[in-house]
Amino acid sequence: MIDFACKKFDLNEIIKCGLNLTKVEFRIFEFLIKNDGEWFSAYDISNKLGIGLSTAQKAVKKLNNKNVLWQNQRNLEGGGYFFIYRIKNKLKLRETILDIVHNWIKKVEKEISSW
Repeated sequence: MIDFACKKFDLNEIIKCGLNLTKVEFRIFEFLIKNDGEWFSAYDISNKLGIGLSTAQKAVKKLNNKNVLWQNQRNLEGGGYFFIYRIKNKLKLRETILDIVHNWIKKVEKEISSW
C-alpha cells in the first residue's frame, strides 16, 4: 500500500485502474505475471483459474488488444489453429503503467493550477 495524504492506494488497484482491467482480466494478468515466460492457451487459463472458457477467451483478447500480452498462433494438424499467450516484458509493463501515472499527475497539476 502507498499512503498518499488521506488516501491509501493498493498497487494492484493502480495497475487495474491504469490499464482499465476488469476483475477477470486482472486475475489473468496476475496469473501470467506469476508465470512469466510461459505460454498458455485460453483453455489452459480457463482451467488453471476456474473460469469459463468463453470468459477467458474474451479476457485474453482484451488484454492482447491492450498490448500487455504476446500472442502466438499454433496450427493444428487437421486444420485450424488456436492462440497461446504470455505476458510481455515486465519492465515494459512497468514503464507503461508509470507513463499512465505520470499523465494522471499532469492532469491533476493542471486542474489544481487552474483552480
